[in-house]
Amino acid sequence: MAASDRMVLGPLVGSIDQGTSSTRFLVFNAKTAELLSHHQVEIQQKFPKEGWVEQDPKEILKSVHECVEKTCEKLQQLNIDITNIKAIGVSNQRETTVVWDKTTGEPLYNAIVWLDLRTRSTVERLLERIPGKNKAFFKFRTGLPLSTYFSAVKLRWLLDNVEEIRQAVDDGRAMFGTIDSWLIWVCICGKNGGVHCTDVTNASRTMLFNIHSLEWDPELCQFFDIPMEILPKVRSSSEIYGLMKICPSLKSGALTGVPISGCLGDQSAALVGQMCFQDGQAKNTYGTGCFLLCNTGQKSVFSEHGLLTTIAYKLGRDKPVFYALEGSVAIAGAVVRWLRDNLGIVKTSQEVEKLAAEVGTSYGCYFVPAFSGLYAPYWEPSARGIICGLTQFTNKNHIAFAALEAVCFQTREILDAINKDCGVPLNQLQVDGGMTNNKLLMQLQSDILCIPVVKPSMPETTALGAAMAAGAAEGVGIWSLNPGDLTAVTCERFEPQINPEESEFRYARWKKAVMKSMGWETSEAPSNG
Repeated sequence: MAASDRMVLGPLVGSIDQGTSSTRFLVFNAKTAELLSHHQVEIQQKFPKEGWVEQDPKEILKSVHECVEKTCEKLQQLNIDITNIKAIGVSNQRETTVVWDKTTGEPLYNAIVWLDLRTRSTVERLLERIPGKNKAFFKFRTGLPLSTYFSAVKLRWLLDNVEEIRQAVDDGRAMFGTIDSWLIWVCICGKNGGVHCTDVTNASRTMLFNIHSLEWDPELCQFFDIPMEILPKVRSSSEIYGLMKICPSLKSGALTGVPISGCLGDQSAALVGQMCFQDGQAKNTYGTGCFLLCNTGQKSVFSEHGLLTTIAYKLGRDKPVFYALEGSVAIAGAVVRWLRDNLGIVKTSQEVEKLAAEVGTSYGCYFVPAFSGLYAPYWEPSARGIICGLTQFTNKNHIAFAALEAVCFQTREILDAINKDCGVPLNQLQVDGGMTNNKLLMQLQSDILCIPVVKPSMPETTALGAAMAAGAAEGVGIWSLNPGDLTAVTCERFEPQINPEESEFRYARWKKAVMKSMGWETSEAPSNG
C-alpha cells in the first residue's frame, strides 16, 4: 500500500495500560480523544503459597511487546499510519514491587503484587518499633497507614529473604521500582543506559515518599532500612522521560524513537481520564480491586474515616501537584475471576451477570470477599472471606448475585467515608473500568448508593488518562488539557430504582457480615508452607 493511501488523522498517542490481570496497548486520536485500536493480553498470577501473589516481570514485559505489536498491526489494517504515534503514556498497577539487576537487565525475583499478604509478619515487626504500635504513625508524611499493601514492606521482605537481591544491593547492581519504573527502564535502552525513574503518583504509594516535599524521605528509608541508591528518580506525571526503543521486531520499527512522556499509577490515570480536575470531583474504577478517588485540589486532606491521602497528579515539571482522598478495596473484579477459576461456577466472567440476573436477588446471602484482609475503611489484615446467610434454597445464582452486591457494598462504605471527610456528599458517581460493562452491577450500585451512577461510553479512562498526560507533555504538545478544549464525553446513566429503606436494610446486613469476617487469621497459626 502506498503511503499516500493511508488515512491521515493527525497526531496519535499510544498508551501502555499494565493492570493486575491484563496488559493493554491503546492508541488514541490526540485531537478527538477517540480510541482507534487496542490489544489486550491476560497476565498470569502465581500463588506459590497461601496469601502470596506474584507475577513474572519478563512475562509482563513480553505482554507489553505483544500488545504494542498487535495494536500496530490492527492500525495498519485500518490504513492508519502508525508513524503518527507521537508520544506514549504508561499507566500501571500500583505498589507491585520489582527488583532487577542493572548490569544484566534480569529481574532478581518475581514481582510481588500489591494484593500479596506475605509481609504480615514484616508489618508486625515494624509496628513493634513504632510508639503505641500506631499504624497511622507516618500518615501525615506519606498519606498511608502501615500495611502489607504498600511497596516499602514488600521491598523490606525481599531484602530480608532473597540472597540474590541482598548481594546485588551490596554490589551496587540492584534497582527497585514499581511496574512503571521497570517498563520505562527496559523500554528506554534497559541495561544499555536505561532511564530509572517513576512519577509522583507511583512514588506516593511506596511509603518511602514525602507527599509534601515530593522527595524520597531519608528518615522513612532509614526506618524501613532501604538503601536510597536503589530508588528511581521521581519525575512529574507529564514530561519526556526518554525515547522508546521497544519494538525492533515491528516491521516498520515505527515506535523506535517515540517519546515516553506520560506516567501515572492506574487510579490517578483514571481520575485524569475522567477529567476530574476540579476539587470535589470523584471517580470509582472497577478493576481487580475497586478504587474511589476524590480530587482535593492543591491541598492534602487527611481522613478521619480510613481513607488514604495520595497524589492525584502533577501534569508537568513546573505544574502544581494535586492530591486526592482514596478508598481502596482489594477485591472487586477478582471475586468474579475467583468464581470462574477457583469455584468453576462460570466459564467466562460475563456469565456472572447472566447467573445473577436470573434470580435478581441474593436471597439473604452475603459475600465478604476479604481474600487479602480488608482494605478501606477498616485496614484489617486479619479478616478473611466469608459467605453467610446460606440456606438449603441458596444456589450458585444467589452466590453470583451476592458477589456483585459485595462490590457495591464495599463502594458504599468508601463513599460514606469520603462524604464524611469532605463534608459535601457526592450527588452522582462517575465510574469506569472493566466491570462497568456489567449493566446489572451498575444498576445495583446506583440502588445501593441511592445516587445516579454515570458511565462514560468509552470506559478505557485509565489508558486515556496516561495518553492525555503523554500528549500534553512539554516538547510533545499535541493534547490540550485546557478545560475549554476537553471533548465532552457521552455517558450512560443508572438511576436508583429501589426505595432507600430497602437499600439501608441490605447495607446494614452487609455490615453485620463484615464484622463476622474480622479477626479470623492470626500470625501465630502454624505454617503449612
